[in-house]
Amino acid sequence: MTAESSSNRVVLLRGAQKPAAPVAVQAVSVPSAPLPADKVEWLCEAVARNRFLPAPPAEKVFIGDGDFRAIGAEFLRHFITLGGLAPGESVLEIGCGIGRMAVPLTQYLTSGTYAGMDIVADGIDWCREAITPAYPNFRFEHLDLANPLYNPAGALNGGAVTLPFEFESFDFILLTSVITHLRTAEVVRYAAEMARVLRPGGRVFMSLFLMDNAARAGLAAGNGRYGFDPAARGPEYLGDPEVPNAAVAYDQRFLLDIFATQGLVPARPILHGHWSGRDGGGANFQDILVLHREAGE
Repeated sequence: MTAESSSNRVVLLRGAQKPAAPVAVQAVSVPSAPLPADKVEWLCEAVARNRFLPAPPAEKVFIGDGDFRAIGAEFLRHFITLGGLAPGESVLEIGCGIGRMAVPLTQYLTSGTYAGMDIVADGIDWCREAITPAYPNFRFEHLDLANPLYNPAGALNGGAVTLPFEFESFDFILLTSVITHLRTAEVVRYAAEMARVLRPGGRVFMSLFLMDNAARAGLAAGNGRYGFDPAARGPEYLGDPEVPNAAVAYDQRFLLDIFATQGLVPARPILHGHWSGRDGGGANFQDILVLHREAGE
């Protein structure tokens, strides 16, 4: 069932609150259990159809396409059912854009906290103005990292970034279509920083492009997207070498090894999408990888 499919209810699940300054990320959280499956479906359908939730004007949306609310609601379902996200957990979103994932999370993190960061200042400004005043447990940070595609004048080097958060601050980190725009040095650095700010047992949820034999076969048959060359040497695969950061795929084993070096290992089987035209590709476009930080790391 998709976020578009059944209910026509329009529900405001969490109303506006008195504006307040963003709260600091809590040092310790007390997670509750994830919702049962039937309540997850109800929540996601309600979020997708809730016209009272914040949504940016179309001209401000700088990444992603499709229905803003429906796509956010679909990923909320994934965060809960695949990532095990609970309403009381502390969440970090790297690459929060203009709030497409943050908005539905306002209806779920009823006793948790959220911190979003992005390199595009306009997206952060909109989130601060449209989301934080009503949901003060949601805060947003601009990180002025250089990126040829999204922030070419950025002052900071992504390969040497330090995230502005304390050690073991978060239970759950999400990156939706972020690794798809990063080169290897940046991925290596982000892996180290995610391991630093994630609590033992915490999870990382990513959507990305992973190259394995099935993906190469689909691309070689002409069924894929973005112009990835399955015969390229790797471990990076560029959709357009002239615009390297537009679409980046990674050799699956290579990427898993980067994360494993930091104690981040798969929490569940990879859910492969249909971007490559692979046989048996799922309903999602990108692949979904959920990692957890091993205890003792």
